[in-house]
Amino acid sequence: MTRAQQVRDLLKQDRPLVLGGVYDALSTRIANRAGFEALFIGGFSVAATLLGEPDFGYLTQTEMADTARRVCRLTDKPVLVDADTGYGNALNVIRTVQLYQEAGAAGLFLEDQVWPKRCGHMQGKRVVERDEWLAKLRAVLEMRGAGRRGDRDLFLVARTDARAAVSLDEAITRGQAARDLGADAVFIEAPESVAELEQIAKAIPGPKVANMVEHGKTPLLSPDELHQLGFDLIVTPLAGLLTTAKALQETYAILRRDGTLRDHLDRLLSFDDFNALVELDRNYELEKRYKG
Repeated sequence: MTRAQQVRDLLKQDRPLVLGGVYDALSTRIANRAGFEALFIGGFSVAATLLGEPDFGYLTQTEMADTARRVCRLTDKPVLVDADTGYGNALNVIRTVQLYQEAGAAGLFLEDQVWPKRCGHMQGKRVVERDEWLAKLRAVLEMRGAGRRGDRDLFLVARTDARAAVSLDEAITRGQAARDLGADAVFIEAPESVAELEQIAKAIPGPKVANMVEHGKTPLLSPDELHQLGFDLIVTPLAGLLTTAKALQETYAILRRDGTLRDHLDRLLSFDDFNALVELDRNYELEKRYKG
């Protein structure tokens, strides 16, 4: 069974599928330990951790593919990866699909913003013409189609930012068209009320994504509340990143002030626990096995 099919099968269960938002190898190990059934790599977090820049179109397809490769190496869970706009036209989308397939991704999110894009909860977004986006989606669907090996299967999430750039009605129309085209799931980014979430859920059949960004534009609802509305994939992509950034900010402030964390060791994972997290003992065993 392909990892894309694993996602489809998980969605057949009558409960929400919550994706763990990760952005590097270490966050992947931690999310694995937490027991998530599937993971998601978002461009916002990768741009921040890899480049120290905002999600403003700086990240490239190869940087995202390299991140996906590092993450997929460390988990047997399906990993969905942000593909932004595909990084160009439909031909660039084909190249992006190839890179993500080679990295081991279970699927991708492909959006309709004008490149360079920006985070879905930022101001100033613009979207391409509807047919241009649908052509890109069709390129993804054809890349996973007949004649290709099963391990080239991909779970396609069609994301539209038209709610902010045009109107909610246009976003729903695009979502319906993507669903008719064959996308596995539809993602209308940044609805601004429960009433808008309800309208989206009623208008678009099949699996739908809800993006829960803390302090973002969309009301924060629980997975069960979202599932009752009609949303099946729940993404919380920034929680780990924002938690880590706050912890680092506070820890570095203590170090700058006191020069030591001697009186704040409760803030830290122990040295032994951290080594267990990165599987140090397994590496000792490998070293012993191959030692001459």
